Amino acid sequence: MENTSTQTWQGKVQAFAAPSEEMGKLHPEILELAYQENWFKLFVPKIYGGAGKKLPEILRLEEELAEADGSLGWTITLCAGAAWFAGFLNPKLASEIFADREVCFAGSGAVGGTAVKTNNGYLINGHWKYASGALHATIFTANCVLKNPDESDVLDEKGNPVIKSFILKRDEVEILAGWSYFGLIATGSHAFEVKDLVVPTNRTFTINSNIEVADEGFDYPFLQLAETTLAVNSLGMAKHFIALVEEAFKSRSGLKRYNEQQILFFQSELRKCKEEIADLRSRFYNAFDQSWDQLITSGKIEENLLSEVSLISRKLAHACRRASDTLFPYCGLEAAKKESVINRVWRDIHTASQHALLTFID
Repeated sequence: MENTSTQTWQGKVQAFAAPSEEMGKLHPEILELAYQENWFKLFVPKIYGGAGKKLPEILRLEEELAEADGSLGWTITLCAGAAWFAGFLNPKLASEIFADREVCFAGSGAVGGTAVKTNNGYLINGHWKYASGALHATIFTANCVLKNPDESDVLDEKGNPVIKSFILKRDEVEILAGWSYFGLIATGSHAFEVKDLVVPTNRTFTINSNIEVADEGFDYPFLQLAETTLAVNSLGMAKHFIALVEEAFKSRSGLKRYNEQQILFFQSELRKCKEEIADLRSRFYNAFDQSWDQLITSGKIEENLLSEVSLISRKLAHACRRASDTLFPYCGLEAAKKESVINRVWRDIHTASQHALLTFID
């Protein structure tokens, strides 16, 4: 029964992937599926009406989502990842926000704004880019530098500028169209800005600090959470691409245009790509699972293990992009046709590879 259910959602996602790309955002049918499955609330505790899932399960699901469609996997990953902040929000505010069946967080990790303390809260101004899911988001998260009334930086005890994160509502921000990139088109990762917006003090939060819910996992380090969730997106997309490459090459070789030696060479290249990704996938989940188990059992993760999780996440992402480049020439002109599935997956892989956390291995 479970396999039938899995096939059903995967088939639906694949059927609406191209229409989503044409629209520049997730198709309403896919959004409805996401609401039904609680995908935007994967990390949200059950006390707030969320799925209450933990990172080990979420990573495997995000890999499946990205394999079905890169834009869906990426959008769920970034939006559900932003909703992870539920663990640090004022409980009353969180209850109000997550009461909405269609709640969806979008935002940016960049520090793109300023916030000045006022008698009523904070005065915010700023501009943030690359907010995946912006066109259907109900909540935006934004990082700001705290400023004094004279516009000087508020400094912490070490003399560094203080950064705070804020919760903004959809009607408080302006979406700025600007997602004109060649891949992950349906993520609709547009920019947003606010001007002279005053928000109450309960709209601030700090991650990995002041956990507001009695639920495990919210003390998993955010850097490794981000790296692992991004890596499984590259993994899922690469698995989809490799399956499509096999189909594409068979359709070409079926025309008898290649000799036996050429076919064997392709099969060798394909096998090497598959084996490298399978090996790195195994090592990735092994390192991550160890880190998670350490956190749950002892409340702390050793620094060397966190470094290993970061390194294997980037190695996996790089291998996925490299495999797509190695195999692309064997796919024929269909792979260069922008309307084809294989071309969309290739574009999605390369757009995902440009995320700053994935740029360098070391």
